[in-house]
Amino acid sequence: MSHAQKLSHITDWVFDVDNTLYPRTCNLFAQIDTLITKYVMEATGLAFEPARKMQKDYYRDHGTTLNGLMLTRGIDPDHYLSFVHDIDYAPVDPHPELVAAIKALPGRKFIFTNADNGHAAAVLARLGGADLFDGMFDIRASGFKPKPERSAYELCFESFGIDPTRAIMFDDLEKNLKVPHEMGLATVHVLPSGDFVHDQVDQWELDRADHRDHVHHVTDNLVTFLEALQPVATAEMS
Repeated sequence: MSHAQKLSHITDWVFDVDNTLYPRTCNLFAQIDTLITKYVMEATGLAFEPARKMQKDYYRDHGTTLNGLMLTRGIDPDHYLSFVHDIDYAPVDPHPELVAAIKALPGRKFIFTNADNGHAAAVLARLGGADLFDGMFDIRASGFKPKPERSAYELCFESFGIDPTRAIMFDDLEKNLKVPHEMGLATVHVLPSGDFVHDQVDQWELDRADHRDHVHHVTDNLVTFLEALQPVATAEMS
């Protein structure tokens, strides 16, 4: 059975933003990553190397560096978000093929991001999909509890009335797909194309996870993956 046939029951499509709707290779998130390091340095007084280690440890262990800093330092999340998203969005190119592929999917489409709505909206504007999604659920909507915490998913799906058994989630981090799998969603791990490496990206962020039960599908080309669903989706609706 093709993945298109396996996913013919899907009515709600849930997408991450960073390194998912735009390619990791454009290095947009590298700008954010640099500002996060600077923020950690200013918030803690640490030099670059220990601040960098703290940042990555919090990202791995707490879902976001923000969550780790809130738990251990009591920082102001709004100040943090405005600081780390003060970036140049020009590296995100318009992507009409992706916009068309998402638009053609049957049912509702949602954004679920550990960033904030302003950042998500800026990315979508660059892609050409400002009005593409039916709703956005950001880190503020979750009470600053990030993926992969289960409460974040429960709040997101409840707020939009999403039936997990008829939904699918796309994310670039395999750990963010564990809870969706447990809740009954189909899952897609979105990988960078080619042998992507970057000195700001730890290996765990890039690990391919199609051998794990919670990852149902893997793609390094989101457009191709989505376009392959359209013939089956059209047949199901006719």
